[in-house]
Amino acid sequence: MVPFVAVAGLVLVAAPWKSLAGDSASEYSWSWSSSRFYSSPTRAPTMDATLQVPVLHAEAGDGRSGRRASAEGSLAPDPPPVVVGVQKKERAVADDFAATEPSAPPPLANASKEGTSDFPISVAGHVPALNESYGFVEKARRERVFTDLERLEAGLRRARAGIREAKIENLAKDPDYVPVGPMYRNAYAFHRSYLEMEKLFKIFIYEEGDPPVFHNGPCRSIYAMEGNFIHMAEINKQFRTRDPRKAHVFFLPFSVVMIVQFVYVRDSHDFGPIKRTVIDYINVLASKYPYWNRSSGADHFMLACHDWGPETSLAVPQLRRNSIRVLCNANTSEGFDPSKDVSFPEVNLHTGGIHGLIGGPSPSHRPILAFFAGGVHGPIRPILLQHWENKDDDVKVHRYLPRGVSYYDMMRKSKFCICPSGYEVASPRVVEAIYTGCVPVLISDHYVPPFNDILNWRSFSVEVPVREIPNLKRILGSISSRQYIRMQRRVVQVRRHFEVHSPPKRYDVFHMILHSVWLRRLNVRLSDSQ
Repeated sequence: MVPFVAVAGLVLVAAPWKSLAGDSASEYSWSWSSSRFYSSPTRAPTMDATLQVPVLHAEAGDGRSGRRASAEGSLAPDPPPVVVGVQKKERAVADDFAATEPSAPPPLANASKEGTSDFPISVAGHVPALNESYGFVEKARRERVFTDLERLEAGLRRARAGIREAKIENLAKDPDYVPVGPMYRNAYAFHRSYLEMEKLFKIFIYEEGDPPVFHNGPCRSIYAMEGNFIHMAEINKQFRTRDPRKAHVFFLPFSVVMIVQFVYVRDSHDFGPIKRTVIDYINVLASKYPYWNRSSGADHFMLACHDWGPETSLAVPQLRRNSIRVLCNANTSEGFDPSKDVSFPEVNLHTGGIHGLIGGPSPSHRPILAFFAGGVHGPIRPILLQHWENKDDDVKVHRYLPRGVSYYDMMRKSKFCICPSGYEVASPRVVEAIYTGCVPVLISDHYVPPFNDILNWRSFSVEVPVREIPNLKRILGSISSRQYIRMQRRVVQVRRHFEVHSPPKRYDVFHMILHSVWLRRLNVRLSDSQ
């Protein structure tokens, strides 16, 4: 009788056990639009061809990818997607659970679509074994030891999933500030992404290198944001980690402004010393740490507000091709790639702070239609001066302001502030206009404005192609008073994202730059070397 019962037990469990084992290879596929996958230091970076997910937009079906510049020569369109999607492939236990709960009790899951019963399965895919004499006796749990990188990637997967869910409805609470309004491409997704960044994001700053070229930068000039960011990042306790194993990104703390000042031979037109400085620095880091080679530089970022920032990055092919470049000179015609690079706002801090720069009157107290003052610099301004310099009382364009006239007072009296590019696409006038509550008028070619993946610039600024400069007054005059008031109010609302504070405040320019780097890191998927 006993042998009969044993045989019957074997028959009952054989089929479902086989079904579980056969299904263990299926998995959840984490989809990420325009993501990049890196696994081995000897393997060339490749794009994940299976990733197709909408962009961080409110409108459905607005996904785009790749480097773009408008055919009309105006602002570069939106950068590629940065929000994750999930495609289920019938795995009983998600990778996230496996990476974060290695010792938790195994959850119950269906064996297969056609399975007739449920069996417990461990996070490693282990199934109970059958003992000939005593029936079910679970084998000793063989817990997998997850690497630091696997745990980091699991946290990023959860963040991506949360951002995707928030695109439709954001239930997160925030007593400080909740983004809302047409100034944002998708306010829900941005808010959730920002909160995920605050919760997870860690930056490792290499300590190698000596001032003034490294760990240093100007804080009182047109390039002030270089020194400001380096300083704020190094004293930050929330995002900086001194344990590289916990870092999502690695910061290369050199200042291009300081390299130009102390390394470049003035008027030599020789970029060799600048490039050798960067090459030598990265060689030191790559030989001392495993992280640059592990990702081919994809989880590293540099920052430059100097015009020569893009040129400096060409010194190391992986830095140009793979790394996150935070650049004021965000020119798509010169290789700026919005899918991995960050447009950095240029802020001219004469005194090192923004005291006295913020604020302006209401729209009803702005009698001037449009204003610009500046010398000949680059190919666009001569066209602007040719058509409008001292020729119209409504469009006040000056090469030099009359004696005793305040530049910032003129901005505060104007409805629109004209912001043409100089020799490079970025201009500090954009942020100056936002500070004073003046609606920016962007005249540039191939320029990606700051935080363009989050902010809907067309809701609070005007884009004018270079060829339309002769029609500038007609274009601005055609904007109704009602529409102008809406735009001006939105300028005031987004101003918090461009303000410089010491110490930094939530959602200010320092945190927005970090968030832009965070989004690019979410676009990169890393694995340990095989």
